[in-house]
Amino acid sequence: MASIPLIPSRVILNCDCGEGVTDDASILAHVTAANIACGGHAGDADSMRATLRLCRQHGVSPGAHPSYPDRVYFGRRVLPMAPDAVTACVREQIQALSAIAAQEGMTLTHVKPHGALYNQAAACREIADAIVRAIVAHDPSLALIGLAGSALVAAGEAAGLRVLREAFADRAYERDGSLRARDYPDALIEDDARCLAQAEDIVLRGQVTTHDGARIPLCADTLCIHSDTPGAARRAAFLRRGLLQAGVALIGLQ
Repeated sequence: MASIPLIPSRVILNCDCGEGVTDDASILAHVTAANIACGGHAGDADSMRATLRLCRQHGVSPGAHPSYPDRVYFGRRVLPMAPDAVTACVREQIQALSAIAAQEGMTLTHVKPHGALYNQAAACREIADAIVRAIVAHDPSLALIGLAGSALVAAGEAAGLRVLREAFADRAYERDGSLRARDYPDALIEDDARCLAQAEDIVLRGQVTTHDGARIPLCADTLCIHSDTPGAARRAAFLRRGLLQAGVALIGLQ
């Protein structure tokens, strides 16, 4: 099979942060957008303020990272909440971060749901619409980050939001384009070289290799690297250097 030629490209490199599990200063030096925990699964006023200041220091685009209100399980289990309750919960978290950003003379650029809420919204249009309603009610100029090809992307587009399709450098994929569940030992990719290879495949070739070796199409506007995995800051630096060397422009949200 002939190889697919490389094409000039650009991408937003984002990370989840303000979660109290890593050195945010180290990782924010290498990414271009930050999804800041705002009280659901993690984060409080002090951590939000500190993370926003780091974003300003490093020229990183700051966004809200709302989740189910579940600190015990770090927002990684689905809570039995009605769509209206999800809307209220997400809006409250965005408002909390936005208020602190305003105090710091900063403006949020985007919203990306976290954990179980993100994954559920990817598959369930009702939950996706609930999240979108929260964003529209707070500030429809905010961009929405959602899993490429998901119900969340479709819901955002239907509401007229600016939508950024997201892919992951450090997560394994299923053949349907969904993320491999964290229950599996191969769900996370912690090898730096494998992460870079996957990132280049997505950004430069519009494809990804699934956990079982299949190649599927995958186009994305932004790449995520998780900050709560061992070696995250080192991995972020490796990805940044490798993508730049491959001719990929790393941009923030305008």
